[in-house]
Amino acid sequence: MPRPLGELEDAVMTRVWQWNRPVTVREVLEDLQQERSIAYTTVMTVMDNLHQKGWVRREAEGRAYRYTAVSTRAAYSAALMNEAWSTSDNPAAALVAFFGMMSAEQRDALRDAFRIVGYDDGSAVEPAAEPAAGATAGSAAQPPAGAPAAAPPEVLPAEGDSAGRGTESGR
Repeated sequence: MPRPLGELEDAVMTRVWQWNRPVTVREVLEDLQQERSIAYTTVMTVMDNLHQKGWVRREAEGRAYRYTAVSTRAAYSAALMNEAWSTSDNPAAALVAFFGMMSAEQRDALRDAFRIVGYDDGSAVEPAAEPAAGATAGSAAQPPAGAPAAAPPEVLPAEGDSAGRGTESGR
């Protein structure tokens, strides 16, 4: 599973992903130098480390290498999210907490993603328009229209504990 990139690794990979073509150390260096003072050997070392870690592949061109991203930034981000989610001792509570942190734009992107992968039949993303039979005024609040259905109450975080620690007994 991927580890988060360090600050300089992320700065280098950002350029590789944005340019979406084979790049040289010199090109990355010149672009980075617009923001900070940095040595050629530092960028060369970072790009070599990224190659060793499998983030980029390289091909010799004369006395230099041209580096190309192995995967997209979206795939990298998805792998990080999957890793974080899979390490939770209560994945449903982690998702509920994550959804609670999302901005309106992020919720819109989530709905779009559900539609793209085929979860647009209403079963996964569209809550009931009206409270279910037997619901009362004291029932839990409904999620915003189009938001994913909330997890069952037994996996929700305890009050004041957005991380969901200690919400399940017997563990």
